[in-house]
Amino acid sequence: MSNSRIGPASTRAQCSPAASALISCLFLSVVAGCAAVPLEEANTLTSYSGLTSNNGKFTKAKFKVDPGDLVVNKTVYIEPTQISPNAAPSIKKPSDSALVANVISRALCIGVSDRFQVVDQRENADIVIHATVTRIVPTNATVAGLSTATSLGASLVSPVPVPRLPMGLGGLAVEAEATTRDGKQVGAMVWSKGANAITTGARASQIGDAYSLASSFGGDFSKMLVTGKTPYKGLPRIPSGQKIKSSLGGKPKYAACERFGRSPGVKDFAASQIGLPPSWTDKQPAVVGQWTP
Repeated sequence: MSNSRIGPASTRAQCSPAASALISCLFLSVVAGCAAVPLEEANTLTSYSGLTSNNGKFTKAKFKVDPGDLVVNKTVYIEPTQISPNAAPSIKKPSDSALVANVISRALCIGVSDRFQVVDQRENADIVIHATVTRIVPTNATVAGLSTATSLGASLVSPVPVPRLPMGLGGLAVEAEATTRDGKQVGAMVWSKGANAITTGARASQIGDAYSLASSFGGDFSKMLVTGKTPYKGLPRIPSGQKIKSSLGGKPKYAACERFGRSPGVKDFAASQIGLPPSWTDKQPAVVGQWTP
């Protein structure tokens, strides 16, 4: 009777691929960071006075809201989001920058629909919202592609999710305000956020991270207007039916939101899981505001 023996060297030879993947996973989890995006005023708002600061781990913001004035206003007009001259040169394709701006407009439109009626003519609105992209930190598309390949490969060995490579992360900075017909500022926000290796999926595009973060800004600003208070405290709210429908690519609550196109929904979610660029799935004509200094 022969005894088969498995020595240490044999064990290492058999297990090294899986072990390497798991070690890499642990290593990446430890060193995972986030992109640093400065929070700075870009002089696109009528006023920066009275802003309250929020210094979150990932989101930095200064904001203010006047709940009293919001109560008496019912209709909203969303101006197409602008791209500042400071942000435009950081992305090679203007169409990519336009896509980021359009996602912000779309998210704002869908978000404020929970409380206000969105109209398609400025003169019919009680409140006008305008936002400006002040900085885009480009994603390193090559590193993002490698990160996706690494994650997909590791998933064949271990069910434990592998964070993306903490290099070449992108970010976004935006500022926006809501003003009444007589020009009174009833809401304002200066906002910045960097992608992080844990929660922001890698997409092989210069705007991969900025595209993902754009809807985050739209959600924060619209939540502030809908609730009349800080969007950074309290428990998360269950999304409204109209918001869920719109996020899945359905018809928006108000026709005025159609000009920003519909969300690519499930199709884009599937594409993001394998790192495809946002432009592959979000093919709506992007609407961008004309820059006015």
